[in-house]
Parts: sequence; structure tokens; C-alpha cells
Amino acid sequence: MSDLSMLINGLKVTAEKGATFERRNPLDGSVATRAPAASPADAVMAVEAAAEAFKTWSETGPGERRALLLKAADALEAKTPKFIEAVAAETGGTGMWAGFNCFLAAGMIREAAALTTQISGELIPSDIPGSLAMGVRQPAGVVLGIAPWNAPIILGVRAICVPLACGNTVIFKGSENCPRTHQLIVEAFQDAGFPAGVVNYITNAPADAGAVVEAIVAHPAVRRVNFTGSTKVGKIIAMTCAKYLKPVVLELGGKAPMVILDDADIDDAVNGAAFGCFANSGQICMSTERIVVDEKIADEFVKKFGDKARNLPVGDPRKPEPVVLGSVIGMNTVNFCNELIDDALAKGAKLVCGGKSTDTLMPATVLDHVTPQMRIYREETFGPVKCIVRVKNTEEAIACANDNEYGLSASVFGKDIARAYNVARKIDSGICHVNGPTVHDEAQMPFGGVKGSGIGRFGGKAGINEFTELRWITVQTTPRHYPF
Repeated sequence: MSDLSMLINGLKVTAEKGATFERRNPLDGSVATRAPAASPADAVMAVEAAAEAFKTWSETGPGERRALLLKAADALEAKTPKFIEAVAAETGGTGMWAGFNCFLAAGMIREAAALTTQISGELIPSDIPGSLAMGVRQPAGVVLGIAPWNAPIILGVRAICVPLACGNTVIFKGSENCPRTHQLIVEAFQDAGFPAGVVNYITNAPADAGAVVEAIVAHPAVRRVNFTGSTKVGKIIAMTCAKYLKPVVLELGGKAPMVILDDADIDDAVNGAAFGCFANSGQICMSTERIVVDEKIADEFVKKFGDKARNLPVGDPRKPEPVVLGSVIGMNTVNFCNELIDDALAKGAKLVCGGKSTDTLMPATVLDHVTPQMRIYREETFGPVKCIVRVKNTEEAIACANDNEYGLSASVFGKDIARAYNVARKIDSGICHVNGPTVHDEAQMPFGGVKGSGIGRFGGKAGINEFTELRWITVQTTPRHYPF
């Protein structure tokens, strides 16, 4: 078990009155972590530290910011064994998943380092003679980053690395489900030598989240908020930001469709679907949630997909044997998925493999012949329970892919690339991959969704736009004529 501290102004601190909360392992209920339970007053202290540090960090040159970020990437990679241990203890994720998180997160930090010299503006022609008019991007100020537990290292790093590259200071609010994992990220930035107050870390008990977040958002020094998590909580964050007129980037839930056209390479589609559906036990915002397959090839696809899914190993990620599916985050997920299975079977769905579970080691479960009348057709499972919808043609496939409130990721499989691309163009999502899985991320890409999946984009130059202020500045270089 780990006893944690917060980081405010470069100092390890406890919460007000020494308050703490516990995170328990989802498999056996053992205490994985005891972390500080921050109060609103603690949160304000973090903002004040970040605001003071912003005065100098915002003036730091791109070369210095780049060098520190590159050191942080190396420091984070060096902590991979600790991350693997923490992820297994706090969330039940596998070693393979934690290791992949470290690999991608380090790449994200290095990409952010490369962005430090790409924060540019433009000269804009002016109608005023002698007026040099510029669009200039400048650091925004203090940024609040809120990350979830499911891809904890990737999403924790994403919440802070581009804001730092842009010259902002950061308050990172760790997830109540993985405070140790998120603290390791902050330790990597500390190891790299970031100045005191540039990166601050707070943790809070679940019941205090609303008050802590509002205390931060309300502070005048906070100029940007980014949140990755559920659509339900994202709407609350958005309303809080609207109350204080704070710009927000939201990356929320998904019901990612994989459309399999009648000319698809079935083996390729099976492999893509298995990865998209069952990586991290389906607990990824991009997870394939609805497989939309043309009825002409559906029988062959379902047989091969079912065979692959039922043979995916499940087990305790803390043990040495490698597994694909570890523990889900808790029994709430198990109970919710069991309800969806019961509902679907009662309304005519066919169980291909897997089934209901009695503990958090849930098997890969596939339901065929799912219809819009079933809850699983619309509701995000966020677990290893997936549905197949059979359609008659391409038009039905597109309509089915768009028939949900979300719009984060999607994919289309088909050998006729032009046809598959045109199907992809008609799917209402922020991300779509042709002949690739719905689960895919690269640091330099504009990542985000539409509809109920969020607002704004992380990554690359799109991230620069989100975490800087665009200012219009003019310099009058010649005498100016005035009408009076």
C-alpha cells in the first residue's frame, strides 16, 4: 500500500487537517493507496502557486521548455515498472496495458517538446497605412487538467504536456481511482527539474470532487480547463466553466462503431475488432462498442470473431502469467454489463461467447442480432461486452453508425478504399479509421469528438490552439491620419 502526498509549489504536502481517502484494489478489496483528500482551500493554494510560477515560466524560452520536457519523457519511461505495479494495484489493468501507456505517454511528452518552437502567429494585412498587424499566440495562464483512470498515464500526460509546452502552468487533479499512478507522472516532471509551481498535483476524495473543481475554476488566474471522462461528468464540468466563462476542452464518452462492408477482408476485420473491443477490457473511450456488419458476410465474421474472443486470456494482472483481459474497475461495471446482457437476451439477441460475470475478471462477451430496442445498442458498456448489428447495405450501415448520441471514434473495413473512405466521410465522429481499429492515438493528431463526445481537440497544433490566447497586436510604423 502507498501513502501519497500532493505537490504544491514544489513541496510535498498533505491535505487540510490531514484528511485522506483510500483506493482499494477492484479484485480483492485490499487497500492499494491512501491519498490526501484535498479541500477547496488546498485547491486555491495550488492555483496561487501556479499563478506565481506563471510569471516566470511564461517568459521561459522554447529551448528551455523543450529540454525539460525531453528529460520528463525519459524520467517517465524509467518509471515503467512502477507504473505497471501501480496500475495493477489501483485499477486492475494488465502489465501490457500499463507498458503501452508509458510508451505512448513518453511519445506525447516528446511531441509536446517539439511543439515549443511551433507556437507561431501571422501577419495580417491592415487597411491602415503603416500598421503592422499581427495575430500572436501567447500562453493563456493557469491550466486545470483532469484525467481519468482508464488510460491513466496517457490521459494524465495529455492533460498537462501541451499546456506546459505552450508556457502555461498546470494544476493536475488526479483520479480518485488511481492517485498513485497519477502521482508517478508528476514525479517524472519533478525529476526532470521543472521549476516549483509549474506542475502542481492535488488529489481529493470522490465526494469532494465538485467543490474542489469549482474552487479552482472560479479562481481568476485559471484560464483553461481540460477534462477527459464520462459525458455525464463532462456536462457538469462544462456548466461550471460556463458559470465562470472559462474555455474548456472536453473528451468524453463514446459508442464507437466499426462498420464492416461486404467486401472487407474478414480476417483483418476480426483482428481489428478484437483489439478495438477488448484492449483494457473495453474500458477505453475509443473502444469498439457496436460492430455493424453487412449481412452478406455476417455469419462468417461472427464465427471467426467469436472464436478469437472466447480464447482471449483473462486473469489477475498482478500475477506473472500474461493476460489480455485483467480486472475491470469495479463491481458497478460488472453489474451494469450483466443488466445489459439480460436485457439483450430477453429481447432476442444471441450470445456468441462469454456471458454474465460474478467478479471483476470479466470474459470477452459478444452479443449478435442486437436491435435498437435493446439497451446495449445505445448505452456505452465501458466493459468487455460488445454487440453486433447486422445491416442489409451500406446506407443502413451508415445510418446505424450515426444512430447514437456520441461521436468520438469510428472505423470502416472494406477492400474498395475509395468506397470505404466515402463511408467514413459520412460517419459523424471526430475520428475515423479506414481498415484500422477504433482504438488508435498518436500524439501529433487532432484528438477529440463531436456530439456527446466532447468539445475541442487535444494533440499537435490543434492543442496549441486550445491552450494559447490568440491576440491581435498592431504597431503603427508611420504617422497615422485621424478624422478629427
